[in-house]
Amino acid sequence: MHSTVALIIAFDLLLLHSQLHLPSCHAATLDTLSPGQELTGGDKLVSSNGRFALGFFQTDSKTSTNNTPNAYLGIWFNTIPKFTPVWVANGDNPVADLTFCKLLFSGNGNLAVLETTQANNSSTVWSSKANITTNTTLAAILLDNGNLVLGSSISNASSSSILWQSFDHPTDTFLQGGKISWNNVTGMNRRIVSRKNTIDQAPGLYSYELFENNDSTSIVCTFNSSNLYWSSGDWNGRYFSNIPETAGQTWLSLYFTLSEQERYVEYAVEDPTVLSRFVMDVSGQMKVLLWFEGSRDWQTIYTVPKSQCDVYAMCGPFTVCNDITFPFCTCMKGFSIRSPEDWELDDRTGGCVRNTPLFCSSNKTEAGNTDKFYPMAYVQLPDKAQNIGTANSSDGCATACLISCSCTAYSYGEGVCSVWHGKLLNVRQQEKGGGIISLWIVFRVAWESLHLDMLIFSVQQMIRLKLGAGSFGSVFKGWLNDSTIIAVKRLDGACQGEKQFRAEVSSIGIIQHVNLVKLIGFCCESDRRLLVYEHMPNSSLDAHLFQSNGTILSWTIRYQIALGVARGLAYLHSSCRDCIIHCDIKPENILLDASFTPKVADFGMAKFVGRGYSHVVTTMRGTIGYLAPEWISGTPITSKVDVYSYGMVLLEIISGSRNSGKQSSSDSVREACFPVQVARSLLNGDIDSLMDANLHGEVNLEQVERVCKVACWCIQDDEFDRPTMSEVVQFLEGLSEVETPPVPRLLYSIAGGLDSKLM
Repeated sequence: MHSTVALIIAFDLLLLHSQLHLPSCHAATLDTLSPGQELTGGDKLVSSNGRFALGFFQTDSKTSTNNTPNAYLGIWFNTIPKFTPVWVANGDNPVADLTFCKLLFSGNGNLAVLETTQANNSSTVWSSKANITTNTTLAAILLDNGNLVLGSSISNASSSSILWQSFDHPTDTFLQGGKISWNNVTGMNRRIVSRKNTIDQAPGLYSYELFENNDSTSIVCTFNSSNLYWSSGDWNGRYFSNIPETAGQTWLSLYFTLSEQERYVEYAVEDPTVLSRFVMDVSGQMKVLLWFEGSRDWQTIYTVPKSQCDVYAMCGPFTVCNDITFPFCTCMKGFSIRSPEDWELDDRTGGCVRNTPLFCSSNKTEAGNTDKFYPMAYVQLPDKAQNIGTANSSDGCATACLISCSCTAYSYGEGVCSVWHGKLLNVRQQEKGGGIISLWIVFRVAWESLHLDMLIFSVQQMIRLKLGAGSFGSVFKGWLNDSTIIAVKRLDGACQGEKQFRAEVSSIGIIQHVNLVKLIGFCCESDRRLLVYEHMPNSSLDAHLFQSNGTILSWTIRYQIALGVARGLAYLHSSCRDCIIHCDIKPENILLDASFTPKVADFGMAKFVGRGYSHVVTTMRGTIGYLAPEWISGTPITSKVDVYSYGMVLLEIISGSRNSGKQSSSDSVREACFPVQVARSLLNGDIDSLMDANLHGEVNLEQVERVCKVACWCIQDDEFDRPTMSEVVQFLEGLSEVETPPVPRLLYSIAGGLDSKLM
């Protein structure tokens, strides 16, 4: 017996009708693939209504360390400008090159994705794996609801003719016409599973599905198919008990059906022209999204669970989740991010790792000389605690933890001692209430007021080759005992060297990012001050831009350097506990690793600004040619001084020479100033003349124009007119359009008759 009831979710109907509509469809394209036909890298099937397309697509690399795109067979919305896949066939087995992949019918009648090599060898990347008899007449059709169906006599796509369909194997998206279901007879579980991260289409760890109990009528969110962290509650005939706010509304309807054979959930939108999707997001939240044509983007209208920190293990082990900060996740004291690249791609489930191993000697009644318990207050305590009945004080509880080397933390409150072993998960910061948990960590004391968890090196480490020198000391190439190549910076001058030493260790020593140079350790011995960094085999950016014996960097590499530096600065400004202003961005302080990934370096002038402050007063610092106007005027500074310096560096990346280094006797001062040349060339539409002649015109002119516009915005006189570094990243990634910038007033005074708007 079936019992089907409609659940209605709340929206303002008039508002939606005024803002939502389906974009116009493209010209009709074939929606069917038959045996003997192939779908190659540049081909696609399009549903008869034009709304969906099936074909191969390629993901762009969004990290500086991963430059290899992956190719997938998938279905996406075909009528909107923002590429949005809704189903992926080979998410866990991508194809390396679009030119060597194709979709066809295999010998057994199944749909298959083949990858061929230049030697004409082929391998099966994906198959529909349907049970097909040899005498069946087959076809594959992309239906108007986005369902890819394989079957016989398929023109009407009746269930009796369907041998396989993509709706039976959803990935991260649930579309109208599909089901979230549990078959009580076969055990088939139709569920949506998050992607691994924002670019990797492989299945992730979070799922949205029906609870597996045959009598259950609830929908749940789970982590790793085992840890339930959200439930809709049971269906009561009108709505699910834990989300009563969804009852009695009139726009989006959710239906629950229960029979002896199957339990399933479907949804329908009242207006068939509205594009909609349910998505299990990388964040572990299930989101309902609608396409708003006015903003030309998807808008999230419903989310479960509502709080990001309610998602199980969202931040991974040894982290603290805080709903009112961004990013939500931070490492616990004494720990660092396990994989900065994964965090950059919104996958934080790997969490953090201990900076220094615990002492944990044979004498287990006390910690080592550098081992301490670090208290964290106002936190929601993690689960899986072990209660110690014999401990009746905080000290006794600490001792109980020290007895076991696997113990990582303890908490004592209201006469109860709790200890945790192994990884700590789901620790959550609260504004008030909660408990106090004490974490067992190692402190390395560098000086009286600064504690850091890093390796400490002796002056006797071998320093064999001088790499360069700066205003505060020299840099040498060195080797550790395990033959690891390092760069050792020796600071000169007792007073100034100490100041720079503390500035660098207290800034770069506590953060990690793929585009920031990694501080391996330091030496603080007598009056000697050494900083030990990872070695950068490709030196600094200036060596390639300005020196005649440097490598000529291709435009692709230059663009990736510009983007990587922007990401590193955005992290310093927006994602650290305090805003860190570098104060000396220039090509000499941008190092390049073996693959030319940029690393921002030299934090000796860095300035910390608390999140509660917008400006900071400090003495002038930096390098002439890269200084923002506010340095000269003596006004308080913000992170926008780094934005200005970055803009000047962008211009030098374009030209391959110093901004003010090209002046002949016939040139006026405006011709000698490259930013003025950029303004004039943008005005005249002659941007190709700006490029480094060594590139011989082999550039992406669209990217060049974008970089020129971004640079001109960055060097605006007024800091409020400059973008943030996070906005710069969006511009360079092509996610936001760059408007036409005005000419900076100081440049305008040099340029004389130039129009005040760049055309």
